[in-house]
Amino acid sequence: MSYVRTGEEYARDGRYITTRITADGRDGYRVEPGRYRLVVSRACPWASRAVIVRRLLGLERALPMAVAGPVHDERSWSFDLDPGGRDPVLGIERLEQAYLAREPGYDRGITVPAIVDVPTGKVVTNDFPQITIDMALEWKPYHRPGAPDLCPAALRPDIDAVNEVVYKDVNNAVYEAGFAGTHQAYAAAYARLFARLDWLSVRLERSRYLVGDTITEADVRLFTTLVRFDAVYHGHFKCNRQKLTELPVLWAYARDVFQTPGFGDTVDFAHIKRHYYLVHTDINPTGIIPAGPDPAAWLSEHGRAAMGGRPFGDGTPPGPVAPEETVG
Repeated sequence: MSYVRTGEEYARDGRYITTRITADGRDGYRVEPGRYRLVVSRACPWASRAVIVRRLLGLERALPMAVAGPVHDERSWSFDLDPGGRDPVLGIERLEQAYLAREPGYDRGITVPAIVDVPTGKVVTNDFPQITIDMALEWKPYHRPGAPDLCPAALRPDIDAVNEVVYKDVNNAVYEAGFAGTHQAYAAAYARLFARLDWLSVRLERSRYLVGDTITEADVRLFTTLVRFDAVYHGHFKCNRQKLTELPVLWAYARDVFQTPGFGDTVDFAHIKRHYYLVHTDINPTGIIPAGPDPAAWLSEHGRAAMGGRPFGDGTPPGPVAPEETVG
């Protein structure tokens, strides 16, 4: 598939379906356990945020999950991991079908994460930044006992400020570098990315987590880019000033978060590499998937616990991953 337009900068299509699922149902969709299906791909960093938050908060039963395969075509993500290539609950082969059920003639990105209303088969929202915030705030009655507060009200301004610059300069900048159609666009994204990674290194040198002394939404959003950095973004997207493993503070921070229940146990490196190296044929026309790096390094000692902090605040870690959602 073609993502690079020669002579142009990469611009993400931000036209999402912004309908919200809320406690009071003010957008027409009320929080109801079992009514909706969260559609994700473990390959996608934006969807991985929702997978992590759902697990941290214990929403597995309230918000069941469908996992699409890591490779898609021009039409959409497909349910090729399921028997018969069809999601067993929604009864569809492609996520595209749920988008067209919501809006016939839909002409925007068929993206994950998406939340589908099971009774109607229609996509409710694919507004990925809002989805995880609403999981934390609107779905609170269905959180597990001991669920962490990922969006503390007192820290919300700081969380939002960090999220804004991390999105612009890290989460999206790797794509702006990788899909740049001019050297000027690539160089600008590359410079912005590594300047922000340096800024984050300074910030995390004196604090175990990005905002406050517990894990918040900000850590979730940074982690999903860092965990893909050496496997994909360093080589495939030419973000190669340094590997993550060559940035001591960020590498230790990333391992600390990875080893926290709810993070590393949701990561599928095989899906991640299959997606980027097989779907982006204009960048990797041979379709060769790199053998490395060795994921065992993610389990090495990080030393960050000595900095203090409480990963889950007054809460507790999530329990074991359900067998049907185990990675690998």
